[in-house]
Amino acid sequence: MARTSTPRVRKPARAQVFTRKLLAWWARAARDLPWRKTRDPYRVLVSEFMLQQTQVSRVAEYYPRFLERFPDLESLARARPRAVREAWDGLGYYARARNLHALAKQVAGRGEAGEGVAGNGVPTLPDDPEELIKLPGIGPYTAGAVASFAYEKPVPAVDTNVRRVLSRVFFGDDRQRVSRERLTRQRPIPPRRIWDLARALVPRDGKRAWKFNQAIMELGALICVARKPRCPQCPVRPVCRTGKARRTGENSGEERRE
Repeated sequence: MARTSTPRVRKPARAQVFTRKLLAWWARAARDLPWRKTRDPYRVLVSEFMLQQTQVSRVAEYYPRFLERFPDLESLARARPRAVREAWDGLGYYARARNLHALAKQVAGRGEAGEGVAGNGVPTLPDDPEELIKLPGIGPYTAGAVASFAYEKPVPAVDTNVRRVLSRVFFGDDRQRVSRERLTRQRPIPPRRIWDLARALVPRDGKRAWKFNQAIMELGALICVARKPRCPQCPVRPVCRTGKARRTGENSGEERRE
């Protein structure tokens, strides 16, 4: 993740319309998920660790049970490894549980008024992505997600869904492009360009940034899916380079069958 001092790149010409249409769709289509109802950094963190490579429906089942057993960073930090493993059992990818436990112990062990500990001595997560990324199990996406979803920082959070949406909308990258002669595969857009674009698009207002990041992930999860994107139902299709190309293909009869 680029440092916060990195200059913001210029917004694309279609950015304002894209954001307006995206947020209007989010207001009527967003799923009611428990981790979207909290700004507690620990609870946001737990949801992000669980959602890594796991279906939302599965996480919705485990998330409340895990929080009931370990309601805060301190209780998780004090727990025995076996207890954490038992609470995670069934979610798979157990390195996530080990990393989450290690993170809790690291933050909780920083001492009174130390970095990562509030003035009242209660362990808390940092709000800066550059500090979050130093903790066990946190990469660029999770650092941005916690900063945005818990602290409403106007920072990007680029996961697989976001990368796919931005690539298709602004670069016309559907990874496979149909021509009259042959099917050609495109090279993926470099991660730095996607992050720079996301940084330019994120609203400066923290609350609006929270909605934007949630909305673009939701669009990638429900509409702009990997294999069979639902372009006719997509709210941003009028400003999407890939959506326009698909519509042209539909009209000319050239679109690839999926």
